[in-house]
Amino acid sequence: MPTPDDVARYLAANIHSRAEVMAKPPLVEQVAGVYGWWFRELPGDIDVAHCEVRDARTLLYAGISPKAPPKNGQNASRQSLRKRIRTHYSGNAARSTLRLTLGCLLAEHLGIELRRYGSSERLHFGAGEQDLSRWMAANAFVSWYPTPQPWLLEDHLLETQDLPLNLDKNNRNPFHSQLSDARAAAKARARSLPVLRNPGIGGAHVSDNGVA
Repeated sequence: MPTPDDVARYLAANIHSRAEVMAKPPLVEQVAGVYGWWFRELPGDIDVAHCEVRDARTLLYAGISPKAPPKNGQNASRQSLRKRIRTHYSGNAARSTLRLTLGCLLAEHLGIELRRYGSSERLHFGAGEQDLSRWMAANAFVSWYPTPQPWLLEDHLLETQDLPLNLDKNNRNPFHSQLSDARAAAKARARSLPVLRNPGIGGAHVSDNGVA
């Protein structure tokens, strides 16, 4: 079970930028753990009075890699912190719940729209993923804390911390319904519009300073 010391170390972990995470050699370890996303600019009208703040950055989201092992006996995920964090910074909304959330909240501000793409009809922001990555390069920072069973610490954090951008197991959060509605509306509109040709680019095609 997580201890108060685990929480303290998680909250005190070094905070890094997109440029640092995407640089070589890799900064993030290939281990299991819990990560946290800290924001310089808020992605929406969110009450952060009870959120953790460090160096003018607000903790809004916690995630883990890998997920808890399936209870049906199937093989457990072998994903690591490195792969998951890099996917959030450079993938697309079809592969990153965080990018989907941020894109839905920032759609009007960034001029992007969730759509269906390609034969698989995956939902993402197309070329707008680059705009989202630029915003994240300027405003979204990440910390992480290695731990062998990250799902246990994540559950504890959701019970003890104010994490407005988490949806799963977080329906008591005041921002939960607003975020759920925003995502549902974006998905419904995307499914009502024609499927587009996949542009073949994701959120990776921006430079370290966030400028293409």
